[in-house]
Amino acid sequence: MTETFCLANAQVILRDRVMTGAVAVEEGVIAGIEEGDAVPVGAVDCGGGFVAPGLIELHTDNLERHIQPRPKVDWPHNAAILAHDAELASTGITTVFDAMRVGSIPTGRGRYLAYARGLASELWALREEDALKISHFLHLRAEVCSETLEEEMAEFGPEDRVGIVSLMDHTPGQRQFRDITKLADYMKGKHALSDAEFEEHVAQLKALRDANGERHEAAAVREAARYGAVLASHDDTTEAQVETSKGYGVAMAEFPTTVEAAEASYARDIAVIMGAPNLIRGGSHSGNVAAGELARAGLLDILSSDYVPSALLLAAVKLGQDWGCMARGVSTVTAAPARAVGLRDRGEIAVGKRADLIRFDLRGGVPALRAVWSRGNRVA
Repeated sequence: MTETFCLANAQVILRDRVMTGAVAVEEGVIAGIEEGDAVPVGAVDCGGGFVAPGLIELHTDNLERHIQPRPKVDWPHNAAILAHDAELASTGITTVFDAMRVGSIPTGRGRYLAYARGLASELWALREEDALKISHFLHLRAEVCSETLEEEMAEFGPEDRVGIVSLMDHTPGQRQFRDITKLADYMKGKHALSDAEFEEHVAQLKALRDANGERHEAAAVREAARYGAVLASHDDTTEAQVETSKGYGVAMAEFPTTVEAAEASYARDIAVIMGAPNLIRGGSHSGNVAAGELARAGLLDILSSDYVPSALLLAAVKLGQDWGCMARGVSTVTAAPARAVGLRDRGEIAVGKRADLIRFDLRGGVPALRAVWSRGNRVA
């Protein structure tokens, strides 16, 4: 059952401006928008707080974190999926593209196994039971530096709601890990590898890239087209890499690591996605370009919460404050991601759109969520 309600006396964040007004919801869609501070009988008085579209998250590893909260711990999957879903709802995210890795290495020092097909099936089973609070799609992270990418991607089809396929290449010495010492710190800290074990791991990954990289990239591009998914690049660093991405038909550049790559993406009409944690922290944990630097240069289109779901709204508000336009800041987590993945029924407050809405106030300059609705249903 969907709710019928009106949020009045609010700062309504529209696509291009903020106005004082009211938003009426009926049958899960936005039925009316009125300007002014009047509070009709039966309406919720928002007291001048903000009403915005529900947030759209294109790349989050949060589900994986719930599935494996500690190394070698496999948490019950249905419980993990429901906890992940509820957590995102509590942060204002009403549409999520759950990132799942495809492409595994079942042998050697850097051993990791396939999981995406089974996890996706469990996710869709819960969706069929109407057990999920928010809207879910898949984002398949196609790891070209692997052994089994083609086999794993062949297990998915158009019925699996795969909205994004990203081309991932974590071969040491380039892209995210140009500085191999950063990768060494990460791997040794997470997996307790010795120096010799780490060197063995690096050698294995480089050998896999040499043997499979080009074939896997072609397979990922081909499979994305079969699914009807948007293609994304990941961690482009040079203009040459961006040019290759454009040749593949890439529409989104996830986390370019340099200003050069961001500028090259803009020049080729590729939307730039940066991490909200990067913006909040003031820099990349991998030593790459800061999201704030790209924002100041006008080279940032979309924010992703990446590994901190609550960072998405916080970062969007920060951008709105920094840019002097709250509508522009919020669009990086609503209208812009919706446009990038072809979701025309959401991402803005407009009559006829899905009633995915959030209500929040500012406390100490940061957003404090008051309520979240997905298709007109209160979910947080």
